[in-house]
Amino acid sequence: MKDNAILVVVARFVIPLVMLFGLYVQFHGEYSPGGGFQAGVIFAAGWILFVFIYGLETGLRIIPERLIYTLACLGVLLYCLMGVLGVVMGGRFLDFDPLLDSPHAAQQAGIILVEFGVGVTVATVVMLFFVMFARRRSEVIAAGLDPDAEAEDPER
Repeated sequence: MKDNAILVVVARFVIPLVMLFGLYVQFHGEYSPGGGFQAGVIFAAGWILFVFIYGLETGLRIIPERLIYTLACLGVLLYCLMGVLGVVMGGRFLDFDPLLDSPHAAQQAGIILVEFGVGVTVATVVMLFFVMFARRRSEVIAAGLDPDAEAEDPER
């Protein structure tokens, strides 16, 4: 779709706004509706919009697949480490009170880090799902097994 100038211009305007909204949802999740899961889906949607406009290969040059897998693992690891840290410091799993002198500040800091881990994991897993579906679609079309591809490609 990068041949369509209107879509490219709109995407250049919309994609940064989508990412900014994802940041807003991520960092206001402990005060208002939202949080890591919603922010992760919003970030992934921004990247998927980029891929729709510029293509999968360009999207994977911006965020390589290996980095996506690494970030997915690091997000889960951050969540687990924050939970275990509460146990190590004398509390329960995902109990942040022992982490700082002020229980209120400890809860806020712990929640922000846990939600960040959730957001990173959700964003990268949604991106990986999209990559897998997009590659599968390309393989089906390349094998000539998709009857809809003939309607999309007038040269066939």
